[in-house]
Amino acid sequence: MATLPASFQHANKAALSAALAENPESIGGADVEPGEIQEVDMQAQADDIRTVFSHPTNFNVKHPLYSPWTLWFDSPATKGRNLPQTPVSSFPQTPVPQTPGVAAAQGWMEDIKRVVTFDSVEEFWGLYNHIVPPSQLPQKANYYLFKEGIIPAWEDEANKLGGKWSIQLPKEKNRSQVDKMWLYTMLAAIGETFDPQLTSGEASEPNSQSLITGVIVSTRPQFYRLSIWTRLAPAAEEDKLRERIETVGRHFKINVLGYPETQKLAGPLATEVEFLSHKDSEKKGKTAKKLVI
Repeated sequence: MATLPASFQHANKAALSAALAENPESIGGADVEPGEIQEVDMQAQADDIRTVFSHPTNFNVKHPLYSPWTLWFDSPATKGRNLPQTPVSSFPQTPVPQTPGVAAAQGWMEDIKRVVTFDSVEEFWGLYNHIVPPSQLPQKANYYLFKEGIIPAWEDEANKLGGKWSIQLPKEKNRSQVDKMWLYTMLAAIGETFDPQLTSGEASEPNSQSLITGVIVSTRPQFYRLSIWTRLAPAAEEDKLRERIETVGRHFKINVLGYPETQKLAGPLATEVEFLSHKDSEKKGKTAKKLVI
């Protein structure tokens, strides 16, 4: 597993502390005299707490995510088969609903397979530790990680007014980096760190929805593509929404992918970090207007 940034390492330590705090009755002994200070063996207490980090198939602690997420997969090499398979023993399964029905996307959806839905940190790592990384996927394969109830199609109600940030990376130069980039993209998505309106504490509406509906990694013969889908795309006069969308792209480029803000990335088979609405994507570049970070 790739080394996590310091912020995620801190979160993992905090999860262990929270797990200990949730079971205070297990700390200390029952025969302590009044006023006596009982020495607590924190290591012994921690040994009783199993997370996916210590035991990937038999853990007893779950830390819930802000939203449940579903991983989807498709590939010509596995057409008609629900691959990659995630072993049932890898983690307790979360009940999943049926695929939402979107008539316009049904033909395409016949070839995309639901892998699993999860709603906790432990389930995410249980999944991550049991699937093939992007660098080892066949050509034309795709992983789609979307919020539960949203299918990875433009036609879905949550996506039809939105767009996507994406970057295209030459395969040979990025084969050793794409797995880490995809991991950090997924962590930013499920941790809800992309959208400034949720992370700044200054949301105009207390219960406002995150802009992010899902993230995708695609493998092609000569390049990888990473994408972040949003539920809205700014019109010409929507300055506040445009600023919010641009902050998502800036966070993607700098904090997730690790590039300096001023670095130019375009070149043979490569693009900058670019945003395009789904409606403009349908125009196939004829009158499409892109935002570039």
